[in-house]
Amino acid sequence: MKFGLDRLREEKELHEQLAGYRLALLGNPASVDEGLKHAIDVIAGIPRLELVAAFGPQHGLRGDKQDNMIESAEFLDPIHNIPVFSLYGNVRRPTQTMMESFDVLLVDLQDLGCRIYTFITTLRYLLEACAKHKKKIWVLDRPNPIGRPVEGFLLRSGWESFVGAGALPMRHGLTIGELARWFIDKYGLSVDFTVIQMEGWTPLGAPGFGWPLNERVWINPSPNAPNLSMARCYPGTVMLEGTTLSEARGTTRPLEIFGAPDVYAKKLIERMQGIAPDWMNGCTLRPCWFEPTFHKHVGQLCEGVQIHVDNPGGYDHLQFRPWRLMCLVFKAIKSLCPDYPLWRDFEYEYERDRLAIDLINGSPIMREWVEDDAATAGDMDSSAQLDEQSWLHERRPYLIYE
Repeated sequence: MKFGLDRLREEKELHEQLAGYRLALLGNPASVDEGLKHAIDVIAGIPRLELVAAFGPQHGLRGDKQDNMIESAEFLDPIHNIPVFSLYGNVRRPTQTMMESFDVLLVDLQDLGCRIYTFITTLRYLLEACAKHKKKIWVLDRPNPIGRPVEGFLLRSGWESFVGAGALPMRHGLTIGELARWFIDKYGLSVDFTVIQMEGWTPLGAPGFGWPLNERVWINPSPNAPNLSMARCYPGTVMLEGTTLSEARGTTRPLEIFGAPDVYAKKLIERMQGIAPDWMNGCTLRPCWFEPTFHKHVGQLCEGVQIHVDNPGGYDHLQFRPWRLMCLVFKAIKSLCPDYPLWRDFEYEYERDRLAIDLINGSPIMREWVEDDAATAGDMDSSAQLDEQSWLHERRPYLIYE
């Protein structure tokens, strides 16, 4: 198959359309072609194309910044001698000076298919900036590695943030090119926009179910996204960032494992089975132990659970619902220990006034369900399904790949 970047590299017709324009690139470490050559080198190496600037999102163009609220500085690319502007430093939206530096912005970002992943917020901000400054924007499309399934509540009005770019469910099921089309319509943007579509992407095809497994190499789009298993778990495990539980940052399997020094994994799994066994389908849960080398519970032995989504015969793509699974984890913990200090009260993506868990979910609905002893899994299912069905209908006109 071919990603958008592969087509840009090969198709002279696309080169003709860009010749004579000053080009900028928005990318991350995973912005590579099928030969693992980075987009900045690919574009700079095409005759008649003039690359004049680059932009880095959260974690930086090089992907060297480990955690939330660790900012990237601007720098001069030492090979191509072009400025690399940071959109996760002094600013989140591009300045006028940045926008004046180019004519066409090429976006080549590997996304994870989850609303909270901030690359799509940066995409929205740049679409708005290109509309305002009359710049062209091309998205070089890439796979949604977790495919088409949809899960979670829609972000509620008033809950927009850097981790909530719009009224999307937690797991939206769109590629970054399809998302751009939705943003343009949703926010009424008048912008000169092009998607360079992929060729041969099969979002429902086994064994990758979104990611072209055995065809393309996985490159971390951010430091704690080391593999496809993490991406599959992420729409659920990202909620751990708003809790006192470790999401296993500081280990080799971040956001696939969770736990704490005072968690008892077998009891937790048993209680989960008693509350909503269907929400545990599609994966295998294994009790484990780990000691984070940094971040939450650093240097402490933690008991927890690893979510296995890569074992033959144990993973079912359509049955696995990571958001519900983690909602169930929180509900089971509160059921076992009502006074457990589960929610982490701290500054999250520069927000102090709203709990991180609510910011992550785009409303307090999930937290309130966890805390309500009388609220059942059926109550949550019914409410979430209304949002999920609504989104399935809303997203249909923006699908490019069937």
